[in-house]
Amino acid sequence: MVACLSIPGFELKAAVRKMPSLALLPAALAPEPGGEPLLGSVTAAAEAAGVRPGMRLGEALATCPRLALVDADPAAAEQAWEEIIRALEDAGFAVEPTALGVAYFETRGVERLYGGLEPALHRALAAASGSTWDARIGAAARRFAALAAASVARAGQLLVVRDEEAEEFLAPLPLSLLPLERRRYEELEALGVRRLGQLAGLPGGAVAERLGPDGRRAWGLARGGATARVRGRRPPSELAEALEFPEAVGNELTLRRTLAGLIETALARPERRDRFVRKVALGARLVGGGSWRRTLTLREPSADSDRIRIALAPRLAELPAPVLELRVELVELTEPAGRQLELLAAGAEDRTRLREGLRQVRASTGSGSVCTVVEVAPWSRIPETRALFVPRDD
Repeated sequence: MVACLSIPGFELKAAVRKMPSLALLPAALAPEPGGEPLLGSVTAAAEAAGVRPGMRLGEALATCPRLALVDADPAAAEQAWEEIIRALEDAGFAVEPTALGVAYFETRGVERLYGGLEPALHRALAAASGSTWDARIGAAARRFAALAAASVARAGQLLVVRDEEAEEFLAPLPLSLLPLERRRYEELEALGVRRLGQLAGLPGGAVAERLGPDGRRAWGLARGGATARVRGRRPPSELAEALEFPEAVGNELTLRRTLAGLIETALARPERRDRFVRKVALGARLVGGGSWRRTLTLREPSADSDRIRIALAPRLAELPAPVLELRVELVELTEPAGRQLELLAAGAEDRTRLREGLRQVRASTGSGSVCTVVEVAPWSRIPETRALFVPRDD
């Protein structure tokens, strides 16, 4: 069974942990500075007042004048999510996080340890329990069915969908569970298609011709989705350096010099020896109690401090407020092996470089982003049905 742990509104819940009273009031995650004035997650009280995630700020305040805006705290959210993932891993589950508040894991390897499927799921739910999280878990034979089950489950509930029940379970669920653009939802609703079962009942070729590859993929998910194994993540490197300023700093030159020093100190750590940096994060604690965080995947793994500094320095211009603390994290490192360049590389060396390149892409875009094209119906007149994208695991 594939299980999905879901914590709706995770970023908002992480931001209000220091102010628990806000969780009971109409509150919403404030828009990002410099971005569109669209709300993030909202509390149950705000939703009851008519406020919805993605609503424009002016419309939301007109709908609910008492609405409290909560600044995002990405550093706190990352730390809290990491604690939950590690608690699941300590319980014996191989976890594949896909976003903040959503993670997949398999139960097959631990069912005998805990005495069955449901005891194993209860153990996973206990690992992610907390007074503010309201986690829920869905389990099914396919990933999308597990995600759908977790999406409709109540807080603290387990929902198991057997494979023979998956089609009947998915049929009445809304289209909003599918990863589609907003205009695609509107197009389907204009055609009278509002439920997964209605979409699944349409001919696949007609859906692909009208909506393209995204529609074809959504049609496949509405029918249960493909079977795909869960790929457990690699443990994080945990190499980080931070500097706390005696008073708030907004001068970019000072921040650039601090960044250079933090990078050199982090690279000099003995744990980093003979390993190259693949992914790095820059975080800051801001005046007023909020935080800021940006991650960057290097085009090629490197241990050159100047190269990493040049890649990270432009992110300092995105800081929305003066900084009380600056932090650099080496999020992902390569294996501890030397590198020797050759004029010509062939055979095993080619395959090694290909695997390293695929790992680099996955680190930047997430699991499932590297696919292979497999021809399934070369005789078809519809281009979208001639081939499928199959995730590449190696």
